[in-house]
Amino acid sequence: MRRLLLVLPFALLPLVAAHAHDEHDHAHGSLDPHEHGVASINAVLEGNALELELDSPAMNLVGFEHAASSDADKAKVESVRQQLEQPLTLFGLDKDAGCRESANELKSPLFGKAPTAKAESHGHDGSHEHEHQHSDITAHYKLTCSSPEKLAQIDLAPLFKAFPTTHKINVQLIGPNGQKGMEANASQAAVAF
Repeated sequence: MRRLLLVLPFALLPLVAAHAHDEHDHAHGSLDPHEHGVASINAVLEGNALELELDSPAMNLVGFEHAASSDADKAKVESVRQQLEQPLTLFGLDKDAGCRESANELKSPLFGKAPTAKAESHGHDGSHEHEHQHSDITAHYKLTCSSPEKLAQIDLAPLFKAFPTTHKINVQLIGPNGQKGMEANASQAAVAF
């Protein structure tokens, strides 16, 4: 299943190309530039297994991207971490599908691990006035659903409500009806499989 999530962006490339507004990363051809207010979700429903992967700039979730040094920043990071550890609260899934969390993994330099080079970039010579830190948060969830056929959609409204500075989520899905890519926002938050 993990391998399927890794190839998902490539498999859906033709479907999401029209949605990619890649103004920051033309040279690299990336569909996933670090853009504040925008996150991405990959979702795969295969058999009774549902995997979700959320990738977002830290700015969308905690309100900053620098290493937390003040008590207030540390408390905010811990609060967001606790929210992200509850996927059944963040993602609206049909209760009749009987989905239960089986594993989750959170990654970010803000969560106390050694920061990546991307998170540390300050502009080494001070000549580029727009250089600043970029930190992302990635959450990977594995769920097991007792009645996956009853899982027709994922409602992202709770995620938008929990993190209101997230304005758009680029969603890539693989499910029983094939694969597709779409955009979700607070007013159109439900994405169907």
